[in-house]
Amino acid sequence: MKIHQLHRVQHLPISTEEAWSFFSDPRNLPLITPPDLAFKVTSELPEKMYPGLIITYTLSPFPYWKTRWVTEITHAFEPVLFVDEQRFGPYSFWHHQHHFRATETGVEMKDMVSYSLPFFPLGELAAGYVARQLARIFDFRRDWLGDKLKAGGHPAASE
Repeated sequence: MKIHQLHRVQHLPISTEEAWSFFSDPRNLPLITPPDLAFKVTSELPEKMYPGLIITYTLSPFPYWKTRWVTEITHAFEPVLFVDEQRFGPYSFWHHQHHFRATETGVEMKDMVSYSLPFFPLGELAAGYVARQLARIFDFRRDWLGDKLKAGGHPAASE
């Protein structure tokens, strides 16, 4: 099994607490996910995230193919770090760290994703495609947040 990694850093002109409030709320995931993935949270969600929380989703990574994804919040240290890990879904392994650090101009948000593709070694044939798709998802999120904040909005404001 090969472990791939994706690292992203984004600076946002909001407080660490505001960033935490937005990103730790799974109800906001559809907003920052490309619409063509048809991402939908399917589980009931509490008002506040906590370690051990199980969240279920559906998404469509390819046309006419819908898959389920089950993640667990394994760590949550408000307002600086939380980790989600896939329990069932499209990857053999998925570990996503979300870090938040206050800066003079707002917050630095860092994502560190480690993942493995299924069906090793055959699954590795799709590694380039998967890496591009993940980059596209994180690019969409970066652009969505940038547009929302440039317009004087706040990511948590309703659409």
